[in-house]
Amino acid sequence: MNYENFYDDLQPLQKSTKDSLASLQKFFKAVGKDTESGDVKSLARDLDSMAQAAAALTSFLDSMRETVNGFDTKSYFESGEFASQMLEQCQEKGVDVQGESPIYEMFPYRVRIDAENQDLYLDRKKVQCMRPRSFVELVHAGQEKLNKAPFKPEIFASELADAYDTAALKMGKHAGADIYLSTLYKFLAPMSRFRKEYDQQSFAFDLARLYISRQEETKTGRQFQFGPCRNEKKAIRILDQNGQEQFLSTICFY
Repeated sequence: MNYENFYDDLQPLQKSTKDSLASLQKFFKAVGKDTESGDVKSLARDLDSMAQAAAALTSFLDSMRETVNGFDTKSYFESGEFASQMLEQCQEKGVDVQGESPIYEMFPYRVRIDAENQDLYLDRKKVQCMRPRSFVELVHAGQEKLNKAPFKPEIFASELADAYDTAALKMGKHAGADIYLSTLYKFLAPMSRFRKEYDQQSFAFDLARLYISRQEETKTGRQFQFGPCRNEKKAIRILDQNGQEQFLSTICFY
């Protein structure tokens, strides 16, 4: 199964339906004019034409319904065909994607396919879309919007420094020690309700923009640097300015 084939099958039927609706509207206006002017002969003729247009509209709607009912959405998802076509569209659109069904990362989004219910989730939001091309275009547009959003790296670096100081104090770390970024996230968003507004993917995206900016100090002049990846499980994957993946693990402020 391929959604684009299904889409192509529906296009001529949709056009015919649109034309029938236009004809109905045309004859409806004519009927009103005939009634107002008292032209009963034309009224009878236009009513017959309107009935024919209505019958054609019903026929096209029945054909559309038959085509839609013939598209097995459950099989489309459970067979993996939707996922496969989604990945093809990602490659065509240049959208970086990692993972395997049912969980994918399209940085900075997390995509989940619920094959059982034929649902898609973009982060926590359910998206009603069974056309891979449209879904990938939605993701791409979201990425473009995020990339254009205002971002002040020195401010984010300062907020990260505050979280770093709190974490160092609580963990008994000395000044300048490397601390896992994944640990700092918990200090930036200490409560679950905060994490709904600012999830780990959003944190990773801000880290990516900080990394790309090449900012080296906070507003107060403190310098910082990202450390080596000592624990792959704790590393945070980002994309750099060239769309290449990088893994950030720790950071230190001094």
